[in-house]
Amino acid sequence: MPRRVAAGIGHLFADIDDTITSDGRLTAGAYVAMEALSRAGVALVPVTGRPAGWCDHIARMWPVTAVVGENGAFYFRYDRTSRRMQQRFALDEHSRHAGRQRLDALARRILCEVPGTALASDQRYREADLAIDWCEDVPRLDAGAVARIVALFEEAGARAKVSSIHVNGWFGDYDKLHMTRIAATECLDLDLDLDRDREACVFVGDSPNDAPMFGYFPNAVGVANVKAFADALEASPRYVTAAPSGEGFRELVAFLLAAREGGKPARS
Repeated sequence: MPRRVAAGIGHLFADIDDTITSDGRLTAGAYVAMEALSRAGVALVPVTGRPAGWCDHIARMWPVTAVVGENGAFYFRYDRTSRRMQQRFALDEHSRHAGRQRLDALARRILCEVPGTALASDQRYREADLAIDWCEDVPRLDAGAVARIVALFEEAGARAKVSSIHVNGWFGDYDKLHMTRIAATECLDLDLDLDRDREACVFVGDSPNDAPMFGYFPNAVGVANVKAFADALEASPRYVTAAPSGEGFRELVAFLLAAREGGKPARS
């Protein structure tokens, strides 16, 4: 990434699992990087497949402007002045309830037809989607099993996306990019249809469910472990960090902040 481009970045959208986190953990170094972004005035918006319950915590406790969750089902934003949580959903409550009933039936079918699968351990905290665990808390399934999970979602008329740990499915015409564009307008005063606003942003991710974001943002970055999904990506990031996961996130943040300050990235 040219340093002149990096110097103009004011907004960072970031996947969480295996992008900000490493081996399922949020490291001290990754959190320090988030704090450094906040101190520098760079808005951070995590964009994740994780559930509403987690996103409520993240919006309140992390140094973020907002968080997009459940692959675009909503964004949450915590106003620290008024101490109020703003929640913006892609679908109304009735539609989410109807979708949940269909997803519950689909979950039973998937668990029956694809041996070795399980509901994601965070499923009970979800508002709008179904997360099937294929390697987080179960022995890693092969590519054929993951493809079968996706096929079962799609046969039922649901959308499905593969992350580094789950296959997420939902009913509704939205995804990470759809809600990110809404959050950018309502939380950051950005119009991502405009080249100048889009070019002031970076998205960083690691897996196939990030492909719409990789394809949309001209300054899309993959942490190094994205290379494991090279054959499965519908769109690839323009840049890739040398380090994987949270260390790659730290590398990116150090590069962006050094470019803004006109210096070289500090060693950590």
